[in-house]
Amino acid sequence: MFSKGDKIVYPSYGGAIIDDVVKNDEGKYYYLISTIFGGMKIKISAKKAEDIGVRKVSSKNEIMDTIKNVNSYDIVSSEKWNKRYKENLEKIKTGRLIEVMEVAKNLEKRGKDHNLSGTEKSMLKNAKQIIVSEIILSDNIVKEKAEELLAKLLFNC
Repeated sequence: MFSKGDKIVYPSYGGAIIDDVVKNDEGKYYYLISTIFGGMKIKISAKKAEDIGVRKVSSKNEIMDTIKNVNSYDIVSSEKWNKRYKENLEKIKTGRLIEVMEVAKNLEKRGKDHNLSGTEKSMLKNAKQIIVSEIILSDNIVKEKAEELLAKLLFNC
């Protein structure tokens, strides 16, 4: 169970902070969450949060290890747009850092070789935002520095 002030990752939305933990009249716990990008406020039951994969933010070392890991292999995806989209969407929904990084790296590379559709551009932007938000929370750095770090290490820019 999370506590007030915990830094978390909410699948599909990225880094967030637990603003409060409340207990309702039935004895069920709920998290009040604020995302760091967009300032979205979310109320979710502790059980549902666990079911959808809400997790603590990775440490800086875990993030660096994940980047090294993702850079150590080629990411294979379908040539068919609709199948590739579904595969990438499922990876993002897991909230697992390695899978979101695979989506970002794959779409970034694909965008250099082909024109990405508007939907894939949006998905790439979302994947990057999720990763950047986790970097920000893990290392207490500003957005621009986190974006530079991601571009340098994952996209070799």
